[in-house]
Amino acid sequence: MFSKVKEIKGAELGPHRFPEYPPRDDMQNPIHLYKPGYLYALHRQFGLADTTLVHSEVPLGHTTRQRAGVLIPDLMIAFDVDVATIIEQWGFAIDVQGKAPEFVLEVASPNTSRNDEAGKRSGYQAYGVQEYWRFDPTGGRLYRQGLAGDALVDGEYRPVTIESDGADSWGYSEALGLALCWVDGNLRWWDPASGEYVMNQYELAEELAVEQEARQSAEARVRELEAELERRNRSEETR
Repeated sequence: MFSKVKEIKGAELGPHRFPEYPPRDDMQNPIHLYKPGYLYALHRQFGLADTTLVHSEVPLGHTTRQRAGVLIPDLMIAFDVDVATIIEQWGFAIDVQGKAPEFVLEVASPNTSRNDEAGKRSGYQAYGVQEYWRFDPTGGRLYRQGLAGDALVDGEYRPVTIESDGADSWGYSEALGLALCWVDGNLRWWDPASGEYVMNQYELAEELAVEQEARQSAEARVRELEAELERRNRSEETR
């Protein structure tokens, strides 16, 4: 797994970097990716490996020297890559990493929705991105549907099957081993292995609080038992 990463680190990288692109001026990523804490939650889901990239708004191109056709997905996930070099070069250079990222996702906004479904889809396909997903919190007013995904098959994107119960919808990502879900206008991630959603930061904080309370309660009980044992020992000594 790590052999390719070692080769990358030994390569002659030079001073080349992607240009510094301005941040997006809408609130879709902060609402649906940053606020729920999904960058950390997904990285945690994949084991916190230092060769796994889970990041937002990372430029993607064949090379750092490229200027036309660079794409900046709202979410990028890549495995077995040199994350330090991606950070150093301000983007994901396919010629350096030796492959494209496994997964990218766009969150619909009024400014980008048309390009996300057409130009970016073609661009990610040309780059060889294994899966390209789109999430529309409005449920289909910005994209043609609330949730959609494409998987690369023989060099071309084929739609991922999206299921629905009439209210929510979901589709399975082979690249991640997770199901992406549209739930009440929110993006959720379902882990079939655990049968549970990947926890957002609020659910994780609540779980940690419950664990801490249980641990403190157990420690208090131990102290009570130790005090009771000490009282009994003293009572025995005075007889």
